[in-house]
Amino acid sequence: MPASAGPFDGTFDVDKPRDACGIFGILSCDNHDVAQLTYYALFALQHRGQEGAGIAVNDSGTIIYYKDTGLVPEVFNSTILEHLKGRAAIGHVLYTTDIGNRENVQPIVVKYKSGQMAMSYNGNLINTPVLRQKLEEKGAIFQTNNDPELIASLISIYRITSNDIEEAIVKVMEDIKGAYSFVLMTQNKLIAVRDPFGIKPLCLGKLDNSYIVASESSAIDAVGGKLLRDINPGEIVVIQENELRSIQTEVSGKTALCIFEFVYTARQDSYIDGASVYQARLEAGKLLAIEYPVDADLVIGAPDSGLIAALGFSRQSGIPYGSGLIKNRYVGRTFIKPGQSQREMAVRIKFNAIKSEIEGKRIVMVDDSIVRGTTTKSIVHMLKQAGAKEVHIRISSAPYRFPCYFGIDTPSSEHLVASTYTKDEIRDMLGADSLEYLSLEELLKTPIGAKCGFCCGCFTGKYPMDVRCEG
Repeated sequence: MPASAGPFDGTFDVDKPRDACGIFGILSCDNHDVAQLTYYALFALQHRGQEGAGIAVNDSGTIIYYKDTGLVPEVFNSTILEHLKGRAAIGHVLYTTDIGNRENVQPIVVKYKSGQMAMSYNGNLINTPVLRQKLEEKGAIFQTNNDPELIASLISIYRITSNDIEEAIVKVMEDIKGAYSFVLMTQNKLIAVRDPFGIKPLCLGKLDNSYIVASESSAIDAVGGKLLRDINPGEIVVIQENELRSIQTEVSGKTALCIFEFVYTARQDSYIDGASVYQARLEAGKLLAIEYPVDADLVIGAPDSGLIAALGFSRQSGIPYGSGLIKNRYVGRTFIKPGQSQREMAVRIKFNAIKSEIEGKRIVMVDDSIVRGTTTKSIVHMLKQAGAKEVHIRISSAPYRFPCYFGIDTPSSEHLVASTYTKDEIRDMLGADSLEYLSLEELLKTPIGAKCGFCCGCFTGKYPMDVRCEG
């Protein structure tokens, strides 16, 4: 998008924050088809990234892999999976703004002193330029601009003077700053790592006698496994044969899971750090109805991200819940090219109002967030064209005013509508009869039972670490 574009320009595919990726790993002690299981798990993580997918397996000490751009079923077929045989596997789904660049697709596979290693990574480092410069001055050559290659290079260097790869990883964690979770596969180990703040989710599961790690518990469910626990902030989990070891590095003292996992990013059937994503979104809708009630005839949700909060709003308010919008699930991000003149057509291809449900009614439409406002504006217009007497917008999170530096792809502040305009101005731009956001105080109550604190930087501009960090 051009730098001069305003917050209401563009198409529907840029109107939600996007996560960087999803990761999965398994070390089998039960003769499982690890590539096939990883393939199924990546389906369950597809919402975290749609631009690329890859699987690497450990075949008797040799790591082989296949990866490409596209959705999971576009990248893999039965023939490819048949050639990916081994006892351990890791997988990755990618979201990137650099669509079509195969170099960014993971897992990455590198050779180092002790053999080979493969890595699947989720997150974003804030001191990458300084670390890269230091390594390049010492003769390092990088093929990509991505974080996992940098981390792998650091591990390779520290491994030379370390007793084992775990010790090398501890040293790397002292150097890198930012949000990350990654799974590393060597010739005989599967290693999972979560950053000291716990900003990115990572959980541990088991399938028979085989251990599993994944970005979300829904991926463990998808392969028939059982969730054991979340990997702790600053923890390194080492899986070798059928044994598991934990190394707890020094933690920040303040955990800061990304709150947007519960608002939008994670799948609704996942549990993250002890809390149900579904229940968090349901609770957000209930609290929104208490905080900002409205006289209306029907509550609808913006598919799919606003549906659960809309149900909660309906239950709390007593206003009937209905399906007023239909979403075309077969429209991909690349189907419509960016461009202001195509904005209306883009939204109409993806969404349509059910006139028989909408006509003559006062509508409450619940959504999880407004980033640029592009889609919301078009949907409000669509609902009124379908005969809605009033359209009241209720957002189940606080105003999204600040960019994310930790792996969620969001525009700069000038392209965030809540950073540029007042609530009343946004309401008028959207063409809505009213607009209200759930307060941050209430939002933080929604992950019931969560065993962590939260990063709310996108709402407050206050981050768990200095985002200007340079080393």
